[in-house]
Amino acid sequence: MITQSKRVAAFIVIAVSFIALAGCKLATNQMGEAQWKLVGWSISSINPADVTITAKFEDGQISGSGGVNSYGGPCQLGPGDAFSAGPLAATAMAGPEPAMRAEAAYFTLLGEARFYTMADGKLMLYDQGKNESLIFEAASSL
Repeated sequence: MITQSKRVAAFIVIAVSFIALAGCKLATNQMGEAQWKLVGWSISSINPADVTITAKFEDGQISGSGGVNSYGGPCQLGPGDAFSAGPLAATAMAGPEPAMRAEAAYFTLLGEARFYTMADGKLMLYDQGKNESLIFEAASSL
């Protein structure tokens, strides 16, 4: 026989699960509402303003421009602030050497991203040590 306390505990577990799922869906919707443009990163030797790097999140996928090539692949948000992208596929066009270096650096940082936050119209990705590595702004706000 199920006791009242077990029913309450089960209800709480179910309610928390729905809230967590709703939060994940909300984050996906917020990220998918815009094309994101890279405006900052942890690599000081390359200025992200020198190349246009973008990301769009939709239906469990990430896609965009790495500065020279288009890319895409699976992306997972959650639970909580967890983030992962990849494996990614990209076109194989050549471009100017600075743009190719920027693209390679972006793909590396994106592959290493493990957490995300959104605040003040910005999307920030963090590495395993929770160090900020990629900063995006909604392209429509630029």
